[in-house]
Parts: sequence; structure tokens; C-alpha cells
Amino acid sequence: MPATYPVHAIEAADIPRGADPADQHLLDVYASEVNKTASVWHAFDAATLDFRPHPKSTSVGDTFKHELLSGRRFFGEFLGLPEPEAISVVPDPITVDAAVGRLADLARARLPHLARGSRAWWDEPVKFFDVERSRAWVFWRRILHSAHHRTQLTVYLRLLDRPVPPIYGPTADVSWSGADPTRTVDAAQRP
Repeated sequence: MPATYPVHAIEAADIPRGADPADQHLLDVYASEVNKTASVWHAFDAATLDFRPHPKSTSVGDTFKHELLSGRRFFGEFLGLPEPEAISVVPDPITVDAAVGRLADLARARLPHLARGSRAWWDEPVKFFDVERSRAWVFWRRILHSAHHRTQLTVYLRLLDRPVPPIYGPTADVSWSGADPTRTVDAAQRP
């Protein structure tokens, strides 16, 4: 059963088939992560874009901007995909809907290029800042980078006393029949 998220920036039917079936999970995970990020971003509104819990923290809007720009850099500079000019990546003005829409548009454009990647392409070493890593390694680093900022923003939602959307399962705000969070030793030891 495909995972469901509050926001479907990329539908399952829109995920292309990979050149190597063994790499299909890369495309599926990328689309899923974009949907998770879009769901968290969509939990904010115009009144919260300038929120930062501490003077040294990044604001919500600046986190959106960073994610869009760093995504362009990871996929363009490091993975070698065609990307739009950096000046055109961040919506102006930046709003929640515009940022979510831009995130989805960029991801949809990347998926066909990722799908064409052969095993040799994914395994090829590429420059990553001051080191070389395989494209697959850089890709997973991107996923982790986005998860880090998504988690940062879920903390912001909690500090704002806003509901946290269910992206990996139920939250304190959203649950459903059949949800089975692992909060006890008994739940963790099930076969």
C-alpha cells in the first residue's frame, strides 16, 4: 500500500520506472521525501514564515529558500542533472503555496533524469564539495539533508503550537484506526 501524506506533490503514478529495476527505490524514495517535505511546509502559513525560535536560528521562509537552492546545487552541480538558473529557483515573493509548488515542479523535472540513470551512472564518483563520492552516496546525502530540515521545521510547528503532520506515522496530533506506534517494549518485540 503506498504511503499517504497530507500533501501529494508527486503522485505515485507520476514516478517514472528506473532504467535498472534494482534502483527503482531511489525514485520512489525521492518522490516520497518530496511529499513529506511538502506536507510539513504546507503546515505553515504567511504569518509564520518569519518565525525563528532563536536569533541564531533560520526562519521558516529562509529554510524553504535554503532547501530549494541547496536542492538545485546537489542535483545540478554534484549529480550533473540539468537545473534551472539559481536566480529562478526561489519564488518571489516566497509564500507557502509558491514554495511547495516550486519544490514539486523541480522534483518532477528531476525524476525522468534520475530514472535514466544506469547502475554505472549511480556508481560513478562525482565531486561533492572537496571530496569525491558516488552519485548514489550524494543522492542519499540529499535525502538526509532534506529530512534534517524537515525535522527542524516540525520542531518549529510544535513551538508554534501547530499540528505536526503524519509523515512517518501517527503524531500527537494525527492518528487513525490501525495506527500502531512503537512506544512500548511489547510493541517493539512483536515478531
